[in-house]
Amino acid sequence: MFGDLFEEDCSSVSNNQYGKRKKLKTKALEPPAPREFTNLSGIRNQGGTCYLNSLLQTLHFTPEFREALFSLGPEELGSLEEKDNPDAKVRIIPLQLQRLFAQLLLLDQEAASTEDLTDSFGWTSHEEMRQHDVQELNRILFSALESSLVGTSGHDLINRLYHGTIVNQIVCKECKNVSEKQEDFLDLTVAVKNVSGLEDALWNMYVEEEVFDSNNLYHCGACDRLVGAAKSAKLRKLPPFLTVSLLRFNFDFVKCERYKETSCYTFPLRINLKPFCEQSDLDDSEYEYDLFSVIIHKGGCHGGHYHVYVKDVDHLGSWQGQKEKSKPGVNLEDHQNEEAMDDPLRTLKAILSQEESNLIPVDQLGQKLLKKIGISWNKKYRKQYGPLRKFLQLHSQVFLLSSDESTVGLLKNCSLEAEPDSQRKDQPAFQTLTSDSAGLNGRASCPHWFDINDCKVQPIEEKDIKQQFQGKESAYMLFYRKSQLQRPAEARANPRHKVPRHLLDEMDAANTELQARRAEYDSTNNNIELHLHLGPHYHFFNGALHPVVSETESVWDLTFDQRKTLGDLRQSIFQLLESWEGDVVLSVAKLLPAGLHVYQTLDGDGLTLCELDVADEEDVFVWDGVEVGGVQIPTGSDCEPVLLNVLRLATGSEGCPRLTESLRVFPANAEVGSVLTAVGVPAGVVLVHEPGSAGGRRWAAIPEEGLAKTFREQGLGNGSSVLIQDSRNENNSLLTKQGKWITSVNEVDWVQVKNLCQSESEEEHITIPATVNTLFLFFAVGSGAQPGTEMEVIVEETISVRDCLKIMLEKFGLPGDTWHLRKVDWCYEAGEPLYEEEATLRELMIRSGDTLLVVEGRLLPPGFLKVPVWWYQPRGPAAQGTSLQDQTTGTPSAGGLWRAASAPGAPGDAHEDTCLRYLGDLEISEDATLAELKSQALTLPSLSELCVPSPAFLRAWTVDGRRPGRLLRDSRQQLREHKLGRRAAVCLEPLQEEELLGPRDVLLRTRLRLPGERAYAPPVDMVWDAARGTASSLRQRVAEFYSLPVEKVEIAKYFPDKFEWLPVSSWNQQTTKRKKKKKQDNLLGAPYYLKDGDTVGVKNLLVEDDDDFGTARDDAGRGNRTQQLALGTGARKPFVCGVATFSPAQRRPASPTDRKLLSPSASGVSDSTGPTDAPRAPHPVRAGTGAAAPQPAGRGRRAEPPLVGSASAQTPSDNCVVTVPGTASGQASSLYPCATQHIRPWGAPADRGVSQGPVRCCPHTTLDPSRHCCEHRPESGTSRRQPG
Repeated sequence: MFGDLFEEDCSSVSNNQYGKRKKLKTKALEPPAPREFTNLSGIRNQGGTCYLNSLLQTLHFTPEFREALFSLGPEELGSLEEKDNPDAKVRIIPLQLQRLFAQLLLLDQEAASTEDLTDSFGWTSHEEMRQHDVQELNRILFSALESSLVGTSGHDLINRLYHGTIVNQIVCKECKNVSEKQEDFLDLTVAVKNVSGLEDALWNMYVEEEVFDSNNLYHCGACDRLVGAAKSAKLRKLPPFLTVSLLRFNFDFVKCERYKETSCYTFPLRINLKPFCEQSDLDDSEYEYDLFSVIIHKGGCHGGHYHVYVKDVDHLGSWQGQKEKSKPGVNLEDHQNEEAMDDPLRTLKAILSQEESNLIPVDQLGQKLLKKIGISWNKKYRKQYGPLRKFLQLHSQVFLLSSDESTVGLLKNCSLEAEPDSQRKDQPAFQTLTSDSAGLNGRASCPHWFDINDCKVQPIEEKDIKQQFQGKESAYMLFYRKSQLQRPAEARANPRHKVPRHLLDEMDAANTELQARRAEYDSTNNNIELHLHLGPHYHFFNGALHPVVSETESVWDLTFDQRKTLGDLRQSIFQLLESWEGDVVLSVAKLLPAGLHVYQTLDGDGLTLCELDVADEEDVFVWDGVEVGGVQIPTGSDCEPVLLNVLRLATGSEGCPRLTESLRVFPANAEVGSVLTAVGVPAGVVLVHEPGSAGGRRWAAIPEEGLAKTFREQGLGNGSSVLIQDSRNENNSLLTKQGKWITSVNEVDWVQVKNLCQSESEEEHITIPATVNTLFLFFAVGSGAQPGTEMEVIVEETISVRDCLKIMLEKFGLPGDTWHLRKVDWCYEAGEPLYEEEATLRELMIRSGDTLLVVEGRLLPPGFLKVPVWWYQPRGPAAQGTSLQDQTTGTPSAGGLWRAASAPGAPGDAHEDTCLRYLGDLEISEDATLAELKSQALTLPSLSELCVPSPAFLRAWTVDGRRPGRLLRDSRQQLREHKLGRRAAVCLEPLQEEELLGPRDVLLRTRLRLPGERAYAPPVDMVWDAARGTASSLRQRVAEFYSLPVEKVEIAKYFPDKFEWLPVSSWNQQTTKRKKKKKQDNLLGAPYYLKDGDTVGVKNLLVEDDDDFGTARDDAGRGNRTQQLALGTGARKPFVCGVATFSPAQRRPASPTDRKLLSPSASGVSDSTGPTDAPRAPHPVRAGTGAAAPQPAGRGRRAEPPLVGSASAQTPSDNCVVTVPGTASGQASSLYPCATQHIRPWGAPADRGVSQGPVRCCPHTTLDPSRHCCEHRPESGTSRRQPG
């Protein structure tokens, strides 16, 4: 629906380079494209102005409107140049319309712009991107024009062309008194629903009467009592141009939504309005109207696109019709008979003309029609033309009906053979208005119709309009003109007719400027830069061409049009070279590292440079085609020079061998063995430098048979390095003394190093290891590594994970095979296990310096998951399991209970306490179904105390952020299809009955607001079919669920992290600029993002009518959250333990010793695959004990772990050590089961916003800053616990 609002300038950068010359070539701004073959101009869409473009094209193709607007000169409208002058009277809207129509008529461009016009409307970019209704725009634009033209000769322009009147009458059946009321109209609005077409709708509006009788009587003013009456409406005055608006958009009061009527709705090309008018004594031609424009809407009620079919009355465009209706070999008589059968008017007239009495019953006429065409009226014509009797009534100028409408005959002046054109006014909807002979033999009198879709203009035929009767793309507005309106002969095919002189001059000047811009753009776009290398200024040296003097004198830059031929280029170069003798041969060259090399010669003087594929920034060598400087040079890609880096071991000046390096050029088609001849080595070995393992490089020897291959076949190119080994001198050898060929240095694990320059007479031979693919690793035992506690090991990178683990276990002296390796991440925490035990360290991207952890616990086989299972019991009417008292106090229950408490400041759901109870772990295959996981969970000992009839009475969720996350729906799906990762956890929720959710169902926790208490009732689950996902459907479902009227229900979604309620808007949401309304109406998207498990508050407006959805706990939570944000800790997620809540800024990662004591597993086996984000079993509370002081980092390779409050300590964890402020870095820290959010920052003075007295931490503890201890102070006054 939306087009491009702005066009960006494109820049192109040439990929060709000449030496160091790299030019950034900016492409010129492309001028507007000229008109296409139709010779008509479209209008550019500004983003959502297709409706405006369609209406403007209709007004433009209304010549009377256009010429009436042109008749208003600058003396009446003013001038656009004076629009900024406050003293000048400038009527901007009609002036901009004049200018736009002149551009559409005369300016040679594919599409005109409406930006100046919309600016005169006062529209902003928001309005230009927003689509409106074209019917509404038609009325607003006419009203704005009328206001703007007040005081000019065109003040009655709109009324003169479009104004009509309707008279409404009520006739008393007693006294025959007539009560009238006259209405003005600029357009007629007709119904579409349950109506077959335009004539049927007009019949219902202006022919049929509404009768007042029985209980619905009319009060007559003359009789002064209630009497029977008849109400009717008639057209009193017809305008020259009739605009008809179709009511295709309706409202469904059952579904409470809008919809578009897409049923078939016919309209004729020519219509006679005589049956619908109050006065019918005028000539029939006064009532005939011809269709000349159809505005079409494509889409639905929430958005779409407009385009228009227009009839070119003045033949301004070049209309190219489709194929002729009559083709060679087609019988003309059969074609005419087929057309007659499609025309019910001609068919009925033919039947009646054969009757002797010329008068038959209407029912008998229907039977004769069935015999003649083989199909009944209802099946053939009713859908398009309505009932037979109504059709006969509409064509009263042809048929004569009796008073009781039982019989019908032809009028005497109506003849089938000779029918005047004036009486063929009632042709059905798609019979060509011209004679058959004209329609078949020529196109001179055929009407010219065009489809104008913004910028695009395409010719169409009249029969194509039939496609717009029905469907999502259908007619929306119809424009008729009186048939009597005739255009003057001088206006035919003359776009300059009655255009003001100042506009003609402006358009002529604009066309001249456009032609100049197109010529300049065409020239700039087709000019290319050529670099001419002159042969006499070059010499052949070292396998390539090089300048004799300098590059500036040897190279000329030439700008040339690529549309010209090679002969033109040759002639231009010949004229530049005044002293050139002989032929001029042009060859494509290329600058290489070795120098300039000539490739193919350009042939074909009649071919353009485009056809020869001569690119921009091309290098062209100018020579005689034979030799350069007396030397015959090789050409072509086969002998392309290759610059190699040749390495060789030679004896230096002091008698010591040294490695020499030289650059040499060889043809690409030369043999590799030629490098030995070039360096003067008759026999030797050639080694090449190629990529090796682990991203490194190595020297590899070329076999003897490889020396016969060319450099290109061997893969050697510019910059390649080769090492020459002379096989005659063994003393100067870089290889082993065995004298055999080797393919790689990596094949031996040692090399022999000899000191050839030592002063002693004896030579010492040393053998050293040559294995370089080793890794230096650190490793530790446990689930965490502290600086200074790791051990070191050197292993090969090709060793497997299993063998590496064995080596580390041997160094620690640990027995058994229930261990596995994990890699430490950047914050010194255990990462993912290394599952692929047979993979090498290189394959797993293990690098030197990495730290690995040896963790106890066996890994699961491939394809198996270890899933922690939790019991989820929401608060509600059907709560089972733990009591509400346990949930409130947070006391751990059997099996371990974790609860997201709603303490002040905690981002918990204050309206639905989440209670998760740890049940145990399941080892299950990924191929198992969700139902099998539920069945295995029922076998856990912790679940035996709860009575669950079957797995069907369990609802499964994933655990996300210590809360139920994603609902697992289909119990028949495999766990792999549910996309459960290795670290996923599952919580099970009990159900009162079996549940079967569809794919589009959403499970919501609804809570009914208690009136007058600012509180909510316990949550109740509600299933909502989100197929449409609209606010109205959710409101309807909630109203049904709570048995409330839908208009007395307000709903809102709760966001627990923000302690906020977001009310669901009424029936429709706001439409954004770049998204369709249908998507914006969906509650599954922004800003609600409704999903399974969300809390929805419900308010009964019958008892409470306000906008407040919040509670007192919400107010407190928002206040505490604001304080945390002010202190810089609001963004961090507090941690909740069984006793107190403290911030991640007050904890550090637990040491391995602490983690072992806090492990959720009772067996002591490490949970190698447990989730990090899922809640774990609660840790036991123990007295604070001193922990070992951290050792300093060794070798300067590791820093201290992050201090309390650092970024790396923000991740919530179930095992945390509270660091008490004031303790030194080297002193022992105490392990506390709880802490406070009011602990002083590390090293902060005591008076920095922190109380000096004991601070209340939780109902069980206080923290005394002066003593740095955590003291339990029960309400009963029991003894205190001193620091350990």
